Amino acid sequence: MRRRSFFKLGLTAAALGVVKPGKAARVFEGVITSPAETMKPIVISTWEHGLAANDNAWKVLKANGPAIDAVELGVRTTESDMKNRSVGIGGRPDRDGHVTLDACIMDEKSNCGAVGYLEGIKHPISVARKIMENTPHIMLVGDGAKSFALDYGFKHVKSPIKEVKQEWKSWKKENKELFEKPVINNENHDTIGMLALDANGNLSGACTTSGWGYKLPGRIGDSPIIGAGLFVDNEIGAACATGLGEAVIRIAGSHTVVELMRQGRTPQQACEEAVARIISKHKNMEGLQVGFLALDKNGDYGAYSVFNGFNFAVKSNDQSELIDADNDRNW
Repeated sequence: MRRRSFFKLGLTAAALGVVKPGKAARVFEGVITSPAETMKPIVISTWEHGLAANDNAWKVLKANGPAIDAVELGVRTTESDMKNRSVGIGGRPDRDGHVTLDACIMDEKSNCGAVGYLEGIKHPISVARKIMENTPHIMLVGDGAKSFALDYGFKHVKSPIKEVKQEWKSWKKENKELFEKPVINNENHDTIGMLALDANGNLSGACTTSGWGYKLPGRIGDSPIIGAGLFVDNEIGAACATGLGEAVIRIAGSHTVVELMRQGRTPQQACEEAVARIISKHKNMEGLQVGFLALDKNGDYGAYSVFNGFNFAVKSNDQSELIDADNDRNW
């Protein structure tokens, strides 16, 4: 559903009252249609780098492959981009010069896996999936996560890359006063979150990041935390987050979005309410950017952010584009 329809959907939903989750009629330009007309397959992801990620995810979806395979392959695209400074080995390091990666993945059966503070492994999302499929655990971090990855055949790669190391040296020289308290802004903590609905009507999601640039050593954000950076409920929908992880964690952001959809909100309305909660929890909003992205079982999606500048990529049988998300202008 395109964003111009969200407002009409909200008004119509208000007029109809709350309906049972999973059985809500879809509304296009004010016309109520059958839930049988689900838009699938479809994949959505955060930021402009989501365009290339979606293209690879679509290779799986168009062949009627499972959503879990699509989201893993999709975000691996961004992890492989050495020019990306917020995801993968090409990402910015922590204060001490170490590039540490966080990721999580979740399928339609609520199986999930995650890694945190993983160093020297190119594809943390695939390590997260291995944890999901081959261990009784959900999250491994630090040296334990790396040891697990190496045991399962993942290769060690050197990081930071040359360009990033030079950037870090320049930052360190110019910002000695930031060693004890890193400063946030709305540009140094992006990620890629991806949600997919496959031809069989199953949802999955993935999220991966190098985290807050020049963060304190040991810091983990929302991206590897199930319920914060990502949440999937195959009966209802899925959501992911981007931006300042600490703010997302405080409201269990992605879980909150999905639960709001369970209560009858559209994906758009759920994202807007979650952003409103974040704003209500913070007295100082300077530089505090957060965006949410949501997809329901009908293939309808929504996105919303604190500040402007958040965009997301969509790909389906009849759509492939980058869309600017709405943002809260009233806080």
